[in-house]
Amino acid sequence: MDQAVIKYYRKILSEGFKYAGTLENPTIVLDAVGENIRICDHVGTDSLRVFIKVKNGAVDDIKYMCMCDPTTNVAVEILCILLSGRPVESLEKITPKSFLQVLGDESEDLSGKARGLIELVRKVVERHKVASRATK
Repeated sequence: MDQAVIKYYRKILSEGFKYAGTLENPTIVLDAVGENIRICDHVGTDSLRVFIKVKNGAVDDIKYMCMCDPTTNVAVEILCILLSGRPVESLEKITPKSFLQVLGDESEDLSGKARGLIELVRKVVERHKVASRATK
């Protein structure tokens, strides 16, 4: 694990996992296992779900449940920071570089996790957009 990730992980351990938890009646659920996108390191035992409430076209609240390695926990905490308050239409525009900017350092480990999370976001948000257009 990269030193920058260790430092960030220690920070969220001491401050608390701000975005950990669930939301009742989320608008969007990102489920890495359900989408067959491997983000965690241990296949079969790890899980990652992100719950998003959308209000007025933007992310109003976001929480996650993650039983994964520390690097994934850091990545999903950063994902929540990046998505909070953003319009749903712009969620697909986040990049691995966005994650590294929040981390404040380079990290190959985090970049890999970021790519998986971005794939998950794009896949699920596209379906959400299609469903939203169909109900209008």
